[in-house]
Amino acid sequence: MTRYRHLLRQVRTLGRYPSDAEAERALHAVLAVLGSQLTGEERCDLAVVLPEQARAVLANQIPLPEPVAAPAFVEAVADILGTSLTAARWDTSSVLAAVTDLADDHLTDRILTRLPRGYALLFGRADLTVAA
Repeated sequence: MTRYRHLLRQVRTLGRYPSDAEAERALHAVLAVLGSQLTGEERCDLAVVLPEQARAVLANQIPLPEPVAAPAFVEAVADILGTSLTAARWDTSSVLAAVTDLADDHLTDRILTRLPRGYALLFGRADLTVAA
């Protein structure tokens, strides 16, 4: 099984999609929006761990000057997929959980430090803050 097929299978399983085509549609939408959010080493390091087809989707996006808040990320996914915010949140979390399986914890932590607060839950992690 190719690395891309393995990633697609993970997305399909996590998202409980009835077909590979639906899982792939979600995968491409989320990676496209993520590609517009990440810059620098984190973007490059994530691209390295992604299979070629997924890497191309991420890399073909022009990063925004500043990443958007997590709710705006989900809205962008909803717009691409033509779904509700609830469905887009599910799609986003399913894809990002599969992507974090490819990336190690250190890379995922680095990605989360580059994004505004609120993304951790989309990546399947607790969104903890340090008490002052």
